[in-house]
Amino acid sequence: MPRDEVTLTGFLRCRDAADVAVVRRHLPEHIALTRAEPGCASFSVEQTDDPLVWAVAERFADRAAFAAHQERVAASEWGRVTAGIPREYEVSG
Repeated sequence: MPRDEVTLTGFLRCRDAADVAVVRRHLPEHIALTRAEPGCASFSVEQTDDPLVWAVAERFADRAAFAAHQERVAASEWGRVTAGIPREYEVSG
């Protein structure tokens, strides 16, 4: 990992089928917008073998790019509609 790079890995844990439906509906746009952000090196959110759990892996060029992503997401429709879905993330870098 390059010295300034920031990574986030972990899980989005839906509580029920309604949460899964929200994720499925809004995820494609969230992925497209994130991958278009300056400094986004990679971004994936994929459903695991457990249909309620999504594996998340993000990589940004530096702390500023990661912070800009976090700010954009907090103000986005994705951020609003998924705010109540539990997340378990680990950030390094």
